[in-house]
Amino acid sequence: MNDLPTPHPVFKNLIECAQNYAPLKVAVVHSCDATSLESVISAKEAGLVDLILVGPEAKIRNVAQNAKIDHSTLPIESTAHSHAAAARAVELVREGRVKALMKGSLHSDELMGAIVYHQKGLRTERRISHCFVMATKGHSEPLIMTDAAINIAPSLSEKADIVQNAIDLAHVIELDDVVVALLSATETVNAAIPSTIETAAKYKMADRGQITGATLDGPLALDNAIDMGAVKQK
Repeated sequence: MNDLPTPHPVFKNLIECAQNYAPLKVAVVHSCDATSLESVISAKEAGLVDLILVGPEAKIRNVAQNAKIDHSTLPIESTAHSHAAAARAVELVREGRVKALMKGSLHSDELMGAIVYHQKGLRTERRISHCFVMATKGHSEPLIMTDAAINIAPSLSEKADIVQNAIDLAHVIELDDVVVALLSATETVNAAIPSTIETAAKYKMADRGQITGATLDGPLALDNAIDMGAVKQK
């Protein structure tokens, strides 16, 4: 494997931060594509993760052989297909053998179905949500966007969980001064736009200590939240 490519300064800082800790035990779910295998083995070589590959063993080995990826030191939890891989990976978390899951070449709904399964999944009291951690032009720190992948039409209480999850993630990656932009279509509270009403409610929830660890502002349109040029123009 080649070394990791030179990352953007934002991600370089995150990698260096992660290297201060013991490697995280990760199960790669249905790791039957070259991209996921190359990524996780590079991460392992960088000292970021310890890996278990979960999926059809013959298929994993065939992909690795065709892509000339050395996976000989990695344990494989063999399963019949992608659904079984998702279920087994969740079991590995419940057994304490891994601390995180990485999606391989399976659909997101297959993996999430196993995670949120009410009897044997990984649900907690707080709503599960997704975060994109991005490097963007003009920002020296990561920009976290949530939730753009899992929750379709969350309620106010679920949106509060989503905000708190993002704040907690920001602190985990050592961002101390966390500011949350609560997005809507406009910068003012408008009774005709329910999202602005909910934004005002979340702002008050933070004021009352129901959302903690960050400064909240909103409603804000996306351009005003991330681009000072848009702010000045408006």
